[in-house]
Formats: sequence, structure tokens, C-alpha cells
Amino acid sequence: MILEVNEVKFGYNGKEILKDVKLSVDQGEMLVILGPNGVGKTTLLRCINAILKPRSGAIMVEGRDVLKMEPSAIARRIGYVAQYQAKTRMTAFDAILMGRKPHIRFRTSEKDLHMVDGAIKILGLEDLAMRHIDEMSGGELQKVAVGRALVQEPRLLLLDEPTSSLDLKNSMNILSLIQHVVRDHGVSAVMTMHNLNSALRFADKFVFLKDGMIHSAGAIKEVSEDMIQDVYGIPVEILHHKGRPLVVPLN
Repeated sequence: MILEVNEVKFGYNGKEILKDVKLSVDQGEMLVILGPNGVGKTTLLRCINAILKPRSGAIMVEGRDVLKMEPSAIARRIGYVAQYQAKTRMTAFDAILMGRKPHIRFRTSEKDLHMVDGAIKILGLEDLAMRHIDEMSGGELQKVAVGRALVQEPRLLLLDEPTSSLDLKNSMNILSLIQHVVRDHGVSAVMTMHNLNSALRFADKFVFLKDGMIHSAGAIKEVSEDMIQDVYGIPVEILHHKGRPLVVPLN
């Protein structure tokens, strides 16, 4: 088991955001967290990464309590890609290299540089490697952020709306890449998404959040029309095209 979240509660200003959230992710699995805006999806990711501290509950990564770990130890195990990236006067190469920081002792090694080069090639950023990230589009910046997380060599990837700034082609490329990394390198991924069809295509497991609680969860093939209507408040039909499920709103 890579990740176990057990009865996590979080709130602020007297408002409870997460209520007894419980989930788990095995090695080689992609879990997608779904639900409307404001139900606590991003808050849950930040709790898992110890950016936010839950009021109660436990978060374990490979049997270790994340909430008791030093930030450097967390960074060696968890790669986090936020939805919005800060634009600084730094090249894409250097920004991705920052992902190696938890592993660098005295100076940058050949392995560090090799891993950054590999991430740049995988993400198709060769022409942008020396461009400053404050000159990049939102989609380009998001790909740099994914590259930075990948070179951390994490056991768990957390991605908050990883395709929100990407066009259709780049969205498919990024999700395919994440799927490849998860399945072929023995890591796990937890993503928040709004695109139900992308979630059904790439994820292995799902969690629907509603009002800060888990409404339903399971294998991706278990997602039903009734679940979606209950969570989002609109009727849908799940069709199949070339063996892939497609969610079609009926309103």
C-alpha cells in the first residue's frame, strides 16, 4: 500500500471542509478525486502532502506518518503539482532541476542533469529548456511543473487539475505520461479533475466528494449515472464508444 488516508477531518474558521475522509491507493494505481467546485478536492491533496494539517485522522505513505515527517523527507516521497504555478525569472531547465533538491547533498550530479534532460525530452520541452518560465503560457508552465515532480523520483504523485491549462493534445499527452510512469515505475498517483471523460479513460479508481464527505468510491468501471447525478445535480448517460465510456449530460 502506497497511500492510506484514514478518517481525515479538516476545517477552518469554524467550517468543516473534510469529514472523515478515508481512501487508499496501491502501487501502480491512479486514483482520481471528483466532485463539484468547493467540495474539498484541493484541500484533501494539500492535507495528504502536509501543506495543511488535518484536525484529526492519519495519512500514511508506505507506512510512515506524513504528518510527523520533515519536509525534506516528504519531498523525497511525494511529488506535488499545484493547479497554478508561480512565474519566476528561471529557465525551464533550472525549474525542473529544482525537483532534484531533496536528493542533492553537496552539488548537482550527472544523474541529476541526466534526469532533467530525460524529463524535458519526454515532455517535449527541448525548444523551451532555456526559456524563462515567466515568458511561458499556462500550458507550458504546467508541463514544467509535471517535469519537476517527476525528477523528484516520488513514490506518490499528487496532481491538482494537471490538465486545466492544456489543449486537447497536450492533455492526452500529459495523462498518458502520468499513466506510463505510474504503471511502469511502481509509483502511485492521486489527481483532482473536472473532466469526467478523461478520468474514466485514464484512472483506475475514483472517489466522489460531496459536501466534504466521500459520496462513493471504487474501481473506475463502477462509476454510475446515478452517482454522477447525485454529486453534480444533473442527469447524464454513460455511453460506450470503441470500448471507452463517455459521460453525456442530458440537460
